[in-house]
Amino acid sequence: MTATLSVIVPVLNEAKNISILVEKLDAALAGLEWEVVFVDDDSSDGSRDTLIDLSRCNRRVRFLSRVGRQGLSSAVIEGAMSCASDHIAVMDGDLQHDEKVLPKMRRVLVDEGADVVVGSRFLERSELGTFSQTRERISRVGNWLSGTVIKTQLSDPLSGFFMARREVFESVVRNLAGTGFKILLDILASSKRPLKVVELPFTFGTRLHGESKVDSLVTLEFGMMLLNKWFGGWIPIRFMLFSLVGGLGVISHLIILAGLYRVVETEFIYAQAAATLITMAINFVLNNLFTYRDKRLTGLSFFMGLASFYLVCSIGALANFQFAEFLYQQQLHWALAGFSGAMVGAVWNYAMSSVFTWRKTR
Repeated sequence: MTATLSVIVPVLNEAKNISILVEKLDAALAGLEWEVVFVDDDSSDGSRDTLIDLSRCNRRVRFLSRVGRQGLSSAVIEGAMSCASDHIAVMDGDLQHDEKVLPKMRRVLVDEGADVVVGSRFLERSELGTFSQTRERISRVGNWLSGTVIKTQLSDPLSGFFMARREVFESVVRNLAGTGFKILLDILASSKRPLKVVELPFTFGTRLHGESKVDSLVTLEFGMMLLNKWFGGWIPIRFMLFSLVGGLGVISHLIILAGLYRVVETEFIYAQAAATLITMAINFVLNNLFTYRDKRLTGLSFFMGLASFYLVCSIGALANFQFAEFLYQQQLHWALAGFSGAMVGAVWNYAMSSVFTWRKTR
């Protein structure tokens, strides 16, 4: 029989939690036709072997293995789009989301006609468990900022624990940013119509095994997502990060140039050339770490990527100079001409490096 509920669980190095979660789901969802779809981002702790063994002996367990790309939001999207169920739930694989709330979520979708049901950490009857005060404050600030890009007032739009009708996913999937950890916010902000959302309290559990995947870049990605939604999705988040790195590169270039020219007293042309080459390398490293962290190049691929990045950026610099010079000769103000040239170079560098430098992850 086809499952009526699919539970999407993105995992990265959660081998010790997977079997426990399946047992908990089996107990909580007794009497329902359900399945769990694990989306594994090339874990290194044996998670895939665990999933293979479970899927062979339990018809409710399915999994997707993603090699060469990572990210909670994109994992959820791929998992959800692989399902035919009427209702799709999303929860973490670290056992911190209360699976016993899932049946009630489904009843709210069926009986109350809700589009999305959210497990909220901040309702009156919710319990945060070991959630630190600092993390709670950060989450509340993030929730407040999220209210600027969604059409529904919620206490916890950044929750990673929710259930939605399948058609909700299908209606927004082409407008999703698909980056970072905040897939619920992405869905709510991408919907062309206000969604009927109901929140339910739950107790935030304690991680038993493994380590948290949240790092400092999550905050940056969250800010980029807000900008993306404020601009109507016209500016890709990855391009924003790429441009931010480029802006830092300009500062680095000037610092290096000043050091070589003024301090070391290198001839200007050589100081400029050295500053340019060093800055390109810095930009490549930062983009590899942050902008393309889901496609991060390592080993030999790192050096091949650096070489292609040098080539791409060299052509981009030439396009920058020529376009700016053309506009200036057409009597455009020098500042506008320079800015236009810089934008042409930035778009070229972003587009070409996406195709040639970070086209592969291995």
